Amino acid sequence: MPHIASRHLAEGPRVGIRHFTYADGDEFTARVRESKDLHRPWLFPPAGTEAYRAYAGRLIEDPTKAGFLVCTLDDGAVAGFININNIVEGGFQCGALGYGAFAHAAGRGLMREGLDLVVGHAFGPMRLHRLEINVQPGNAASIALARSCGFRLEGFSPKMIYIDGDWRDHERWALTAEMRSPRSPRSTRSAARPSG
Repeated sequence: MPHIASRHLAEGPRVGIRHFTYADGDEFTARVRESKDLHRPWLFPPAGTEAYRAYAGRLIEDPTKAGFLVCTLDDGAVAGFININNIVEGGFQCGALGYGAFAHAAGRGLMREGLDLVVGHAFGPMRLHRLEINVQPGNAASIALARSCGFRLEGFSPKMIYIDGDWRDHERWALTAEMRSPRSPRSTRSAARPSG
């Protein structure tokens, strides 16, 4: 039987990560609609076809962004998403993470595994040095995920990001390549981001 190459950039025991595609729109938007109660008031991912195409297009085509879908290995279902935004190269080599789980996968540790894989990919093939997460103080699940993956609390920014009609306070969490504890997610493919 011939070996079939994985579509995943990296895999853990239960999930793999891969880039967004336009073809993921139907599943992604259906998962968003199912997860509305989980996401509000923290997160507003695209729930319609046109909004998804614009959102995915930015993640696919903009070199300052990288979007990853966290997919279960058993059936390939999209469990959540993790995006690296505001990627700055040169002397910074950093990016800002944003993420969300889908309701069917929440509370099962799948996003922790996925975030670990994205961090490994960011510090490995993407050659980033620092990742930041900005979280609203009341979002306990998001803060727990950041903490569980080794991010440290670095500060508090009042009225930092405009979300749902108002400027929201955020805690700033960060992780550098030197801080990362050794982990061994199995990389199935290495797609380095071009530098420049």
